[in-house]
Amino acid sequence: MKKTEINLISDTITRPTKEMLSFMMEAEVGDDVFHSDPTVIELQKKVSSIFGVESALFFPSGTMANQTAIKLHTQPSDQLICDKYSHVYNYESGGASFHSGVSCKLIDGNRGMFKAQQLEGMIHDPDKYYLPMTRLVVVENTTNKGGGACWDYDELVRIKKVCKDNNLRYHLDGARIFNALVAKKEDPKLYGKLFDTISVCLSKGLGAPIGSLLLSSEENIQRAIRIRKLFGGGMRQVGYLAAAGIYALDHHIDRLKEDHRRAAIIGKALKESNWVDAVEPIETNIVIFQLKEGLDENKFMELLEAHEIKLISMGEGKLRVVTHLEFDDEMLDRVLEVLKKIDF
Repeated sequence: MKKTEINLISDTITRPTKEMLSFMMEAEVGDDVFHSDPTVIELQKKVSSIFGVESALFFPSGTMANQTAIKLHTQPSDQLICDKYSHVYNYESGGASFHSGVSCKLIDGNRGMFKAQQLEGMIHDPDKYYLPMTRLVVVENTTNKGGGACWDYDELVRIKKVCKDNNLRYHLDGARIFNALVAKKEDPKLYGKLFDTISVCLSKGLGAPIGSLLLSSEENIQRAIRIRKLFGGGMRQVGYLAAAGIYALDHHIDRLKEDHRRAAIIGKALKESNWVDAVEPIETNIVIFQLKEGLDENKFMELLEAHEIKLISMGEGKLRVVTHLEFDDEMLDRVLEVLKKIDF
């Protein structure tokens, strides 16, 4: 990334800080395939303790962690239920069907979130053998395509009851769960008690260069180890990367509120612009907005790129801004100045 460039495409574009790199280089490592990398073991214990669950497993990506959870909970020909905006449906290359042979039944929720009552009406009667067997419910917090929206915890509890009453498993795609926890001031252990499996990403708002974890019971994690290997996720001296996750958890959680603050300021500026039709409600570090009808989003992005500011299209005429670790107040001022000057 160029020094002068302001990249707001995603919070995944961050690079390790000097302090994180130093911590990584001092890591004690071993062969993780033989369960002998002490830094990986430390990270797994740390995250499982944060969420109050029995065990955790380090993965190279959130997609692999999510797909492992799906395979844990389902058999080929089963069906999972998720929101139409869900990452496991939209952005994981059709992995649910390819890896696990399952189909996705989509709920038309609000900004990536649905109600327990909606879920009840989607579950197939297990006696109707000609229908796919409903096995799993997946929710995403925060919702990426929904603009960083945070689920209401009480609604998640109501969904859990529906799952329990219908013998369904319950997975949380927690790609940005720490953003939600900071924004809502919630205890991660509440989530650990609620879900059968949770994926937690370290390379988004927390600023690690790579890595996610899957959290669950010890029994499920032992099964997940085999599935991770099947997916090609066995790693060797990966403690150097696990150390980045440990550093991120120790130093980069509280600062997420700064990303949220800056996103809210950008959102306010966009609402005041005469070329913006709508801005989604902003709760965390994602700002999704829509240009007025007839305006060319590609031309708009080109205008910003001329000022060395990059963002991304989410499709359907929506544009996305994501604040992150490398986006500071000086950069924020530059963005606000450019937005004020744009005549589009």
